[in-house]
Amino acid sequence: MSRTGLAEAPSEVVTAAPAAPRRPGAARRYRRLISPVALVLGWELAARTGLLAPEKLPAPSDVLATGWRLTRDGTLFVHLLDSLTRAGAGLLIGGVLALVLGTVAGLLRLGDDLADPPVQMARMLPHLGLVPLLIIWVGIGESLKISLVALGAFFPIYFNTYAGIRDIDERLVEAARTCGLGQAARLRHVVLPGALPSLFLGLRLAIGAAWLSLVVGEQVNAQTGIGFLMMEAREFSQTDVVVLGLVVYALLGLISDLALRVLERRMLTWRRGLRAT
Repeated sequence: MSRTGLAEAPSEVVTAAPAAPRRPGAARRYRRLISPVALVLGWELAARTGLLAPEKLPAPSDVLATGWRLTRDGTLFVHLLDSLTRAGAGLLIGGVLALVLGTVAGLLRLGDDLADPPVQMARMLPHLGLVPLLIIWVGIGESLKISLVALGAFFPIYFNTYAGIRDIDERLVEAARTCGLGQAARLRHVVLPGALPSLFLGLRLAIGAAWLSLVVGEQVNAQTGIGFLMMEAREFSQTDVVVLGLVVYALLGLISDLALRVLERRMLTWRRGLRAT
């Protein structure tokens, strides 16, 4: 009771609500564009002021104009479609084979003993250095291009599948067995989710290796494809077309990597990794 005879009201306890997680703003999203845009602008300025010779490295605007011209007459679309077909076929063949062998070697001791040693030995061989041997084996047609892409995609997917399975905590598998889950259920609910992060990493590396392999493959007796377009342009000293081909390869790799990132985020919503600050 206070001196005035009135009871003081108890002080109100204010509990601060937990702060909502901040989402990256628009400025932060587009911050990644600063350095590429600055690089292109510097390239354009150097080309226009004569610091870069046009026959050595044309301006980005000239490359863009060449791309628009080839797109308008349908030439670029024809070559791009053939390159995508080869890359898709090679990724499918190499990826499925790597996924099967990596799973067998990761889950079964016998599979590990039989499949892993030859793969480890073959890993030391640069697959692009096998072009002369592949020409003898499969010829210089479409099989050569697809085989190179398949070889480039095989090893990243195999090793990441194998490592993803082997890195799963064995206590999780034992806990699932204790809870009464059968072998198929353990594979579905424990092994597959545990191996998916490594598998997605392998896919991202495989896509990069596939485009690199395709660049080399399409320069060997090809009649279509972005690599063939670049080689033909080199014969006529069309530097703008050569640079355009490099830009197309870079964009294809970037778009495929972004698509895989989106798929990874949707399939791995349960994972909470460290975020950059």
